Amino acid sequence: MLHYGDVEENAENPPIETLQEKIPVADIKGLLMGKDCPHMKENKGKQNKQDLDLAFSITYDVEEYSLNFIAPSRTDFCLWTDGLSVLLGREMSSEAMRSELEILLSMEIKLRLLDLENIPIPDSAPVVPKPPSNYNFCYDFSQTEQ
Repeated sequence: MLHYGDVEENAENPPIETLQEKIPVADIKGLLMGKDCPHMKENKGKQNKQDLDLAFSITYDVEEYSLNFIAPSRTDFCLWTDGLSVLLGREMSSEAMRSELEILLSMEIKLRLLDLENIPIPDSAPVVPKPPSNYNFCYDFSQTEQ
């Protein structure tokens, strides 16, 4: 279920009990982004480029209604649209996903290029040593050496 409702702009994580409306994820038919959103089509000419880039809509089964959103930031937009895409069984397509995938792939390539010949890699983690008897790791300068 996707729970939603009107919330004050500065409110953080409202309790689920306060969100009276809900949609079963199975009823979600589509995810529209940018100029394809119904609320962006209605305000044609009135919207600015930033709002257009952050707009997304969820269309659902109940008489083809839609929930319309404008994300507060590009990061939030990417998180929401990627998450909803995964729920709908589609590919994630945001630039944040592509950036993170590139980071992971470059790390994998770097690991594969490491010269690990004749270096045994253990199957289990090493044993953690016992903690020290005390944590007095400083030298006492108060006594003068004679």
